[in-house]
Amino acid sequence: MNGRFLLDTNVFVYSFDRSAPAKARKATELIRRAVASGKGIVSYQVAQEFFNVALRRFARPMTVAEAEQYLATVFRPLIAVHSSQALYAEGLRLSERYRLSWCDALIVAAVIEGQCNLLYTEDLQHGQRFEGVRVENPFR
Repeated sequence: MNGRFLLDTNVFVYSFDRSAPAKARKATELIRRAVASGKGIVSYQVAQEFFNVALRRFARPMTVAEAEQYLATVFRPLIAVHSSQALYAEGLRLSERYRLSWCDALIVAAVIEGQCNLLYTEDLQHGQRFEGVRVENPFR
């Protein structure tokens, strides 16, 4: 095992959630570990989904300047999987094989492409496995 892991969008959203301090602490810890260790990654999809929420749906939405700073300091070192025809094809295959939603299939495809062993998310079943990748809900 290489110890690489992918953080799903909900981890980043919870890191800003003042109404759930335990989740915010856990999320912040995971993000810090991802950046500091160099073993954590995200896909382009995670950044897109996060900014969609952060800029419009946070209790106090991020300003563009705050979003640019977060992109530079947090996402830039983590983004390792970009959109590609191969990623979409793998997403389609995984969607059919495991009966996943399109967004979940793309996340699993990104975990596989990023050569990760672990996916941190609350969107899939804790302990579930997809082709050598284990799902862990860090907020259980």
